[in-house]
Amino acid sequence: MARGEPVRAAPRLTALALALAGLTVLAPRPITAQARVHALTLDEAIALALEKNERIIVERESVAAADAAIVSARGAYDPLLGLEVDWQRATTPVNSAFSGAPEDAFAPTVEAASAGVVLGQLLPTGGELSLRSSATRETTDGSFDLLSPSHWTRLGIGLQQPLLRGRSVDAARLAVRVAATDRTRAGASLRRELNDTVADVERAYWRLAAVRLAIEVGEEAVRLAEEQLGETSERIASGSAPEKEIAQPRAELERRRGDLIAARETLARAGNALKLLILDDSDSDLWLAQLEPSDPVETEIVDVDVAAAMERALASRAELEAAGAVVERRITETDFARDGKRPSLDLLLAYDRYGLAGSANPSGIAAPGFPNEVPPGLTGGWSQSYEVLGQGDFDDARVALLFGIPIGNRAASGALAVAVSAQRQAEVELAATRKAIRAEVLDAVAGLETAGQRIEAARAARAAAEVQLETERERYAAGMSTNFLVLTRQNDLSSARLDEIAALTNYRMSYAALARATGSLLAERGIDVSAPPANPAS
Repeated sequence: MARGEPVRAAPRLTALALALAGLTVLAPRPITAQARVHALTLDEAIALALEKNERIIVERESVAAADAAIVSARGAYDPLLGLEVDWQRATTPVNSAFSGAPEDAFAPTVEAASAGVVLGQLLPTGGELSLRSSATRETTDGSFDLLSPSHWTRLGIGLQQPLLRGRSVDAARLAVRVAATDRTRAGASLRRELNDTVADVERAYWRLAAVRLAIEVGEEAVRLAEEQLGETSERIASGSAPEKEIAQPRAELERRRGDLIAARETLARAGNALKLLILDDSDSDLWLAQLEPSDPVETEIVDVDVAAAMERALASRAELEAAGAVVERRITETDFARDGKRPSLDLLLAYDRYGLAGSANPSGIAAPGFPNEVPPGLTGGWSQSYEVLGQGDFDDARVALLFGIPIGNRAASGALAVAVSAQRQAEVELAATRKAIRAEVLDAVAGLETAGQRIEAARAARAAAEVQLETERERYAAGMSTNFLVLTRQNDLSSARLDEIAALTNYRMSYAALARATGSLLAERGIDVSAPPANPAS
């Protein structure tokens, strides 16, 4: 070869270099004759994980439980309907000469049957509104009662509104707010699990792709060793080399075959790691198949704006949303505990109307100076009693302030101290989470930049190793080199190719790690947390 001429690789090596430079994932020899190869894209792997990964399913159930807890907490504001049916017969002793009891009896007997309904409603202001209605039929043998049977009716409304303790927060509103913060935390936990799972799937996917490419390199190394062994055998047969020359290429061939066997075991383990993330117990066919990543590992190297990445992480990370929800819950609990130290002052408003009707008491007698006739308008049954109620002649209006001062109130003081301490802990944990995310983003940026730089260095090293091997083979063909040097150059090329594969797949994994650290991984993959998991078959 003339000095200054470019070094040209043999056609066999040129084709191999082009195949590796493209770095598309090619299937190695099946581990077993029965194993089926299943091509899989990264998007399909992620879709399977979103649908079948148990950790995500558990987090989705937690979100559903949190939604149910909100509905349950709001149930405190459901109207409460109370019904009461009562029958009573009483003969109560009367210590008076005017008991009105029948002859030879010490007290009159009263028999009453009543029915009542109360509709209660807790208000968002902490007050309670109630509507009540009742009806009673009463008979008596007392001589001083004008009506027997008598029909009593009542209809009223009442409101009790806290003005101090319980005005801004009460047990019901506390439960609703706590349930809302727990729902926020559950949603954030689901997003975090989705983020982590997608990142885990990508790491496992590219790790499997790297092992498959490494097997391609190992198989080529075995072929090169076989060729070198063949060339050495031909030289020994022609008498141009001693028999002992066969030992080194033969030993190297067996060593590379051993490495290839170990790499195939690594491939099986890498495939199993990916299956564990994306399959469930029902996927019996895929459990037995060999997963073959079909996405190319080649990718564009991007520049990273560190400040923008940091800002996005602090605005998007699910961990911060979860920690913020805990702080919000602790603040609510502190407000409730502080409210418990206040005196109580409730405004009570009530208004009732009454109706009465009946028939003249057959046992009634006229007492001197007292009327014994039923007043006009009160004679009749239930309809007459409700007519009297509607006229509003008999009513009861009440306005009251109910004031209570807790003396000592040590329970409330202790509860407030506990709540304040829990709030401070939550705020410290939120600050610590922010610090950890900042450090995580910086680490991810550094890792991505280093991975990008390694790609260029690995490509240059691989190209140089190809030239060196071809040069050494030409020297060997001319009798100017040895088996040792040729095999060493082959090993150098295999190592350089493996470094290039590692650099490319590490860049893919580092990019996923940065997207996870900034909280943008789900958005970049088009994953909507609120949507149901995608069906990969569609």
